[in-house]
This record gives sequence, structure tokens and C-alpha cells, in this order.
Amino acid sequence: MTTIRPARITKVLPDSIAAEIGFEVGDAIVSINGTPPRDLIDYRFLCADEILELEVLDATGKTHHIEIEKDYDEDLGLEFETALFDNLIQCNNRCPFCFIDQQPPGKRSSLYLKDDDYRLSFLYGSYLTLTNLTEREWQRIEAMRLSPLYVSVHATEPEVRIRLLKNPRAGQILQQLQWFQQRRLQIHAQVVVCPGINDGKHLEQTLRDLASFHTDEVPAVASVAVVPVGLTKFRPQADELTPVTREKAQEVIKQVRSLQQQFRQKFDYTFAWLADEWFLIAKEELPCESEYEDYPQIDNGVGSIRLFIKQFMQVADELLPPKIQEQKRFTWVVGNAVEQAFQPILERLNSVEGLQVNMQALKSDYWGQNITVTGLLTGHDLLLNLQGQDLGDGILLPTVMLKHGELVFLDDINVNELARQLETNIFPVAGIEELIETCIK
Repeated sequence: MTTIRPARITKVLPDSIAAEIGFEVGDAIVSINGTPPRDLIDYRFLCADEILELEVLDATGKTHHIEIEKDYDEDLGLEFETALFDNLIQCNNRCPFCFIDQQPPGKRSSLYLKDDDYRLSFLYGSYLTLTNLTEREWQRIEAMRLSPLYVSVHATEPEVRIRLLKNPRAGQILQQLQWFQQRRLQIHAQVVVCPGINDGKHLEQTLRDLASFHTDEVPAVASVAVVPVGLTKFRPQADELTPVTREKAQEVIKQVRSLQQQFRQKFDYTFAWLADEWFLIAKEELPCESEYEDYPQIDNGVGSIRLFIKQFMQVADELLPPKIQEQKRFTWVVGNAVEQAFQPILERLNSVEGLQVNMQALKSDYWGQNITVTGLLTGHDLLLNLQGQDLGDGILLPTVMLKHGELVFLDDINVNELARQLETNIFPVAGIEELIETCIK
């Protein structure tokens, strides 16, 4: 049974309707026009009306009834502690490559929640498998036109997908794609390639099947990202997975590029993209920026490096001075996957007279990976590699390594504790402007 909890408010935007009325952090919305919102989608839909009757619970537990008259679609100016006011739809698949199952035991409980929730997919672009949806949820997707969704396809051949997801319902993927097509709803797809299981002829079949849904004015499958499987030393040892080698990466790049050429001829659109990681593993040059077109799979690491470099250079031209008065020296920590790709950024920073930035490109001992993206580095990795080193004025730390909104790494080590152990300053930097401003301020 689904329990809907009042939607607890964590922020009231200044100069908003909610601020004018007197909403406060800690208040909670129980219902809007008599309907308790299940999630942020319901909240936005219900708040689109011009006249709202809200039942609100204040921080002391007292109930208030508030009537609001506003313009249609005008936002109230509230933010909530979570996007879901009922239960998270959890995943009942047993994919051997699932990152949740590749973590060490004993960490915070939220790290072990397997999300397969279509609402988070619609709101934030997280991927789901479609195997855990009830008929009621399918009806809601259709009724509310929740599109696009982001779907982990991995394989379109039923027996291969069932083998990967360890769920007999996984074999229904083609019928489910037809469901989206019939209703003019869209998905973006991803294929995590596991060598020996869904590569080779299976990968070609999957991409061709998905391309068959890239038709009509509203193509049911808008784009596909092809991603290499990521493995850690904590995964179950009895699994059937093998890591992606440099040779395998080169083979997949060649195969997908051949298909891309055919898709471009047919659709005037690349349709299927390779994640940046393939080129890093293969030690090959990243595609040029124009190949990424409208970056439909940027959150899947498709084109994110090229885009970051381009945006950095644009911002650097505006913000980086020719010289700084007070000499500064920093250690910039990144994953070793981007070491070569980020050399132009490093050179541009070091072109500023008085500024010296040393890059420390690390692999993750914690996860047992030889090639590591920046977001998977942990406090353990930094301590192991940087202890006893001269780190200059401090560490430039990309916040992609940290839990969202907190100064905590994936291994639960706190940034302040790490700074104490390394006897240095740590400067968390979120994005390009913060990176540059930290260097020159």
C-alpha cells in the first residue's frame, strides 16, 4: 500500500507567492484542491490552476487552510526535501553490473536503495528498466504525458536482456517500446555493454532495433548512449562479467562508428553515441565537438569532456587575467580517465603569471579500478595518493566526488577530516567559474 506523506518544505524562494503568504521552512503541504500530491509531478500539475485551496501542516503540527488566487501556471516558489512524497519504486532486477551491488557493505543505507522510479526518470533523467511498473503507473505515464523517460535497454533480444537483468519481465522491451510509439511518447535509451554478453552481433541487433523506433514526427526512441560496463572489486566474485579492455573498446568504437554513418545517412542524425569513456579506455582521440550535435546524452558522459573544455576556454577568456599579484600554487585532483583530455585546461591555467596548478590524476584503489572517472574518486584514494606530498596552497576538489549537497565522499570520509589528515586546505569547486575564481582570488 502506498503511503503519501505531507510534502515538507525546505526552501521558500524570496519574492515568491509563498514568501508573500508567509510559508516557512518546515511547513508541509497535505493537499492541493483536496488531492494529496504523490510527488513533485502531482504538485506541479495541481498548482497549475488559478485558484488553489491548500491544506498545510506547520512545523508545530497545526493545520492551516489557505486559499490562493494566481495566474495560471505561476509557480508558488517552494522547494521540498524530496521529489517523492510516497514510496520510492525500487528495482527488483539483479543486474550483475548494478553499481549498488558493487559497493562495500556497512555504508549509509541510502547508498543501497535501488531506484527504478519513472518519476525520477522524468524529473531528473535517471535511468529505469520499465520492469517494475504496475498497470496503474503505465496509465499515469500515458495520462500525464510523462515524456521523455530514460530507459536502460542494454539488449532488445529477449533472452539476452533477461540474462542481463535476471528478470523474466525484461524480455518485454520491444512491446514496451511499441507502447511508447503508439502513444507518441519518447524515451532516451542506454546500452551498458558487457563483453561476452551483449556486445558484437547483439549490440548491432540492439542498435538496429532501437533505430527502427526512431521514426515519425515524434520518434519513440530519441537517442541511444552506448556505455562501457563499470566494475569494482566489491562486485560478487561469481558473476559472469569481464572488464572492458583497450582492445574491446577499440572494437566497439569501430562497430558503433560504422552504424553511426548509416544512421546519419538515414535520419540526418547520429542517433547512437559512444560515451567518452570508450575513447579514454581505447586511448583514442575524442570525437570533435560537432559530432555530438545537440548533446542528447550529455548526462551519460557523451560529449561531456569536449563540452567542458569548450566552456572552460570561453569562461577562461573572460575571467582569467594575464597575471595575479600574489603567487599561488594548487593541486587539482581528477580521475586518471581525463588526464590527457584535460591537458589544454591545465596549460591555460598555468599560462597565468603567478599561478601554478599541478594535476594529480588518480586511479581508484578503493574501487579497484585502473581507469577511474573523477566522480568515483574517494577520500581513501586521496589520502593514499596525496599524504606527505607538497600540495601547495591546497587541493582543488571537483564536487562531483561528493554526495549531493554534503562535504562527504562516496566512502563516507568527510572533506574537513581529509583536510586535517592531509594537513592542507581543500577547496570544493562546483563548475568552471568556481574553479577559475578559486585559482585567482
